[in-house]
Amino acid sequence: MVSRAAILLLMGLLGMVYQATQLPPPNRNSNDSNSITENEASPTPRIRLSDGRYLAYREKGVPRDKAQHKIIIVHGFGSSKEMNFLAPQELIDELGIYFVQYDRAGYGESDPNPKRSLKSETLDIEELADQLEIGHKFYVIGVSMGSHATWSCLYYIPHRLAGVAMIAPVINYNWASLPESVVRQDYRKRLIQWALWLAKYSPRLLHWLVTQKWLPSNSVIEKNPAFFNTRDIDILKIIPGFPMLTKEKLREQVVFDTLRGDWMVAFGNWEFDPLKLSNPFSHNTSKVHIWQGYEDKVVPSQIQRFVSGNMPWINYHEVSDGGHLIIHYSGLCEAVLRALLLGEENVSYRPRPNRDILVS
Repeated sequence: MVSRAAILLLMGLLGMVYQATQLPPPNRNSNDSNSITENEASPTPRIRLSDGRYLAYREKGVPRDKAQHKIIIVHGFGSSKEMNFLAPQELIDELGIYFVQYDRAGYGESDPNPKRSLKSETLDIEELADQLEIGHKFYVIGVSMGSHATWSCLYYIPHRLAGVAMIAPVINYNWASLPESVVRQDYRKRLIQWALWLAKYSPRLLHWLVTQKWLPSNSVIEKNPAFFNTRDIDILKIIPGFPMLTKEKLREQVVFDTLRGDWMVAFGNWEFDPLKLSNPFSHNTSKVHIWQGYEDKVVPSQIQRFVSGNMPWINYHEVSDGGHLIIHYSGLCEAVLRALLLGEENVSYRPRPNRDILVS
C-alpha cells in the first residue's frame, strides 16, 4: 500500500521542480506546411520540425540579426516558454543578447512527442537553432529539470555550443558514477525511484493518487519549510506558484501524460553518464557553469558539489542562502549571464570552503 506521507512528499517534490506559470492548453493543429508559422489562434510563432511536430517559441532581447550572443533557454518541469528570466535590459542592450525560449515537447503550444528521449530533446534544440538561423554556435541555459536536455546537448551536440549554464539542475540517481556513499541517506532517491516505477508500470494508479482530495492544496505545500527554504517561501508570495500541479490540471490527461513522460526521461536510464563527459571546449577553457542553492531541498548541495568537483572544467557557483528557486532571486540572472558570456566571477557566489553539507 502506498502511504499518504509518500504521496505528500511526491507532490512537494513535484512542486519544487516546477519553475514558472501554468501550462496552457496545447495546440494540436499541425496542418501548415511552412517551416516557420504563426498559430492562427494566437501570435505565437512555431516551427515545424522534421518529424512533423510543431515547436512554439518566443524571442526576447535584441533583434536576432543584431545580436552578439544568442541564447536558447530550456524551461523546467511544468513550465513553458513564458518562464521569467530576469535579465536587466541595460545588460541585454550592452552585450547584444538575443534569447529564444521555447515550449518543450508537449508543453504550452508545442506538440507532444510520444518518442520523447534525451536525444530528441537535443535535436529539438538544434533544429530550432537551425530554422531560426541563429548561427552554428549558440549558448544554452537549462533551468531545473530542463537541465536533462542541457546535459544531453553536451553529449550529442558539443560542437554547436558556445557555452552552457545550468540553474538548480536536478540529479539523476541512476548515473553510474554517483557513489552509494553520496546518495545512500537521501530520501529523494527512494521517492523518485518509487514515482518512476509507478509512472512506468502503473500510470493509472499514479494519476489517481495525485488527484485525490485528501492531498493538501498547493498553497499549503508552498508554505511548507520541508519543501522550501525561507527565501523560496518569500519568492512564492510574489510569483504565480504552481497552478499546473493543481488536482484540476492533473486530471487533464494531456497534462498528466506530458509531466509523466518528462519525468521518465529525466530520471530514467540515460544513454550516457554526465560525469564521464569531457570538456567540449578547446584550450582547456571552461564555459560550462552550474548554479546551485546551498539550501536547495530538491538537489542537495553535497551531491551537486560532488558532480562539479569530479568535473574540473565545470564552474560551480553557489547561493549560500539559496533554495531551489534561485532563478527568481534578484541579481542571479545577471550574474549567470556575466559568467557565461564574459567569464566574470561574482565572488558572492563562490562556494564556501570546508562547509559541512548534509544530504537531508
